[in-house]
Amino acid sequence: MTIVTGDILSIPGAGELLRHARELAPLLRQQADRHTRERRLSADCVAALREAGLLRVLQPQRWGGMELPPGVFAEIQMALAEGDMSAAWVYGVLGVHPFQLALFDDRAARDVWGADRDVLIASTYMPTGRATPVAGGFRFSGRWKFSSGCEHADWIFLGGLVGDPAAGDYRTFLLPRADYRIADTWHVLGLKGTGSHDIEVEDAFVPDYRVHHLGAAYKGQSPGQAVNGGWLYRLSFPLVFGRVVSNGCIGALQALLDGFRDYGAKRIGTTGVATAHDPDAQLACAVAAAAIDEMKTTLHHNFSRMEYHARRGEETPLPLRLQFKYQSAAVADRCLDCAAALFRCVGGSGLFESHPFGRIYADLIAARQHVSNQSQVSGRYFGATLLGLENPDPQI
Repeated sequence: MTIVTGDILSIPGAGELLRHARELAPLLRQQADRHTRERRLSADCVAALREAGLLRVLQPQRWGGMELPPGVFAEIQMALAEGDMSAAWVYGVLGVHPFQLALFDDRAARDVWGADRDVLIASTYMPTGRATPVAGGFRFSGRWKFSSGCEHADWIFLGGLVGDPAAGDYRTFLLPRADYRIADTWHVLGLKGTGSHDIEVEDAFVPDYRVHHLGAAYKGQSPGQAVNGGWLYRLSFPLVFGRVVSNGCIGALQALLDGFRDYGAKRIGTTGVATAHDPDAQLACAVAAAAIDEMKTTLHHNFSRMEYHARRGEETPLPLRLQFKYQSAAVADRCLDCAAALFRCVGGSGLFESHPFGRIYADLIAARQHVSNQSQVSGRYFGATLLGLENPDPQI
């Protein structure tokens, strides 16, 4: 039951949202250098995403959202990445958080969206927070790296451990902007426009209902499912989240391929040979185009299988969950390999900032570093089960 882009467009509202994303791509392309220079998305870029409704795709309908399939979200994110991967990355991270908030106790959603359905939530899930149980909740402190788009959000999800770290009681804590500080630390190689700064919290109180036990999420037993009963919120959170840090890679590779085709069709190399006649350039284009098609097909196939089981009230079988997690993580590797082949064929001129090739290549390198894109880890877990061993992945 594979869903391709054409089928996505038949979902009510999806076509208009994707059209908005495609219309925004040129604006993002124009602002990409500004985002890189300022190390954050521009306010007008975030406002455009809000006004188009793109950040409410995975938000429950009962909280003003659209509650659409994650395949729609992925198509939007890939379209945005064709303009600027940093913008698409922030869109993916901020845009997936309504999905997780829907899994919290509904009182948390009331705190966040009670007065404004467009309020945004940032995150960093590193388990570096330390929580001490007290009456009604927890005292919570810590410092975290990599909070993408945090300057545009009024709330944040933070990863933390309760009690002895060796026990592995990992949870997500939801805090308002007044309870944390953003430390300006984002000076990096790629994805510069994401503004993924550090977060600091010193002895904040977090009520019980603003804490989400990840073990419950992995088992499909979150409290929010009692009121958000649609099939969407029965999907595996790690698999939904994992895709938002690999989807943008596909769109960025498409942008690099499109730019290379336009550039290469006219370029004459220093040796006097036209790039269009270079066999290596020809092969690099073919490999990239085929890879993009295959990765998109796999993405939609996997989400379709997950939807099938969720609609039946079933958990996606473990072998498929392990396979899907590996296939999501492998996207970053594959896109980076294709981009490297294209970049080699650009020649020395491609190093100049007047061309987008170097920026896109650096963005893909940075994306590959995300913990969810470590395909060698998820591949080992998947392969272990294929060889008859017990599942070693605690998140799947």
